Amino acid sequence: MRRRRLVLAVCCTSVFIGNLNNTVLNVALPAMQRDLHSSLSGLQWTTDAYLIVLAALLMLAGSAGDRLGRRRVFQTGLAVFTLGSLLCGLAPGLGWLTAFRVLQAIGASMLNPVAMSIITNVFTEPRDRARAIGVWGAVMGVAMAAGPLVGGVLVQTAGWRSIFWLNLPIGLAALVCAARFVPESRAAAPRRMDPIGQLLVIILMATLTYAIIEVPATGWSAPATLGCAVAAGAALIALIPYERRRPEPLVDLRVFRSAAFSGASAMAVCSFFVLGGFLFLNTLYLQNVRGLSALAAGAYLLPMAGMNILTSPISGRLTAAYGPRLPLLLAGAATTGGGLLLAAADAETRNVLLFPAYCLIGIGVGLANTPVTNAAMAGMPQEQAGVAAAVVSTCRQFGQALGVAVLGAVLAAGLHHGTYAGFVAAARPAFWLVTACGAAILVLTLLTTTRPVDRVAASPRQQAAYAAGTETGS
Repeated sequence: MRRRRLVLAVCCTSVFIGNLNNTVLNVALPAMQRDLHSSLSGLQWTTDAYLIVLAALLMLAGSAGDRLGRRRVFQTGLAVFTLGSLLCGLAPGLGWLTAFRVLQAIGASMLNPVAMSIITNVFTEPRDRARAIGVWGAVMGVAMAAGPLVGGVLVQTAGWRSIFWLNLPIGLAALVCAARFVPESRAAAPRRMDPIGQLLVIILMATLTYAIIEVPATGWSAPATLGCAVAAGAALIALIPYERRRPEPLVDLRVFRSAAFSGASAMAVCSFFVLGGFLFLNTLYLQNVRGLSALAAGAYLLPMAGMNILTSPISGRLTAAYGPRLPLLLAGAATTGGGLLLAAADAETRNVLLFPAYCLIGIGVGLANTPVTNAAMAGMPQEQAGVAAAVVSTCRQFGQALGVAVLGAVLAAGLHHGTYAGFVAAARPAFWLVTACGAAILVLTLLTTTRPVDRVAASPRQQAAYAAGTETGS
């Protein structure tokens, strides 16, 4: 039992640094902008380069672990992520930083899905496995929520490069412990690799994001922007028939025949769209417009982080007792309310409204995560559960990347001469999009989930789906 707990600790360490890295960067963006003389679109790329590569490679990394050995791929991911963190901390310019963020993401893609496979292989009893995945989910939630405050402390005391150097001792310690305590394992019948499908997914995500980020500066008629938009459409058109013909596709399109799964995937995109875009806009606002320090900006975001941490376990209990419908309706209502305060009431101009808006957004994100995965997996055949979980995880990461790209582009289009004068007015359309995402969660919940029941005994497959619901942004 002690060895299994050590394995869990190693896996949780990897998920901690991977997910902390997702949110800790936001508070450092203004300092990076000043130091590297970056444009707004450059800041978007430092975030989205990581998220796009991570989203695109998650399914490939999971199948690579099954085929090549989970411990081997996990250790490789830790090594690549730690090396990428070191290089990010040493980056001499924005282009180099973006490239090293890509390297970081390649390593991170091997951590969460492979670590989840290691946990399920080590904890074979359903009750022990559920508890282990619960710990995993709690660590992930704390890491994502604590990112802004940790980032604020590091930037204030040691500069923005320290947010990357923080990963070095943690990553090296996890690498050593993985070699000593984590057992090697492989799948009995691993899925085939799908390099063409993987390439098409990367092209689709990267070119679509590029077009969205660059269009405020270049317009749709610019050759690069228009070419990327066309390439994204062509990649999607090619991907669908190709994956349908594959016996073991990278993206099994059959899962989207389930209305519950399709709805859950769309809600995952909406929820993390809000998370990514909201953090990006508000850290810029708090520091560049209000003039707060990085530490003070991180403290301002504590209400959101605290509500996220508080409501995540509540969401799990509600999902276990009543199914995904109730917590998803509450999540959609909270997100819609927070968006309305920011868009219609200009909450950013008054703390008396700003902090309630932050709390509502935190509640919405915290309540949505577990029931989204539950709704996606509970209706799927057992043999497709792993594929379903991988697709939903990819939707989360790509949704976060889209949030940064779309809301950042909306802000850039409204700013005058690249300055932050009139930020509130420029950001208002972006917050209407946040409101729309909350409303979309409400509508999708009503259309694709079943009515809650008083209390039912869950089947083994439903219990597995609930447990998997704690696995978030991997």
